[in-house]
Amino acid sequence: MALHGDDDQPVYEKIDERLTAEFAAVHPPDTVTRCVAAARHGALEVVGSAEPVLVERIARKHLEVLALVEAERRRRRPRNAPSPG
Repeated sequence: MALHGDDDQPVYEKIDERLTAEFAAVHPPDTVTRCVAAARHGALEVVGSAEPVLVERIARKHLEVLALVEAERRRRRPRNAPSPG
């Protein structure tokens, strides 16, 4: 079953490219792609359409919040604790 707006896929790929470049120092590309997809899905569910401007704004906010959470996590980590991973 095709989603409403599937013919607009190149528009969302451009959003993904822009946000991947914007957040390159903060998030891996797959995180950006998931945020764009989630923003698109959320817009479709809530508003009934996924206008590219709205999708980009939602995805950017999600990525900003994720960056803040990670920064706070690093700040709270004890200095002598080993890094995860």
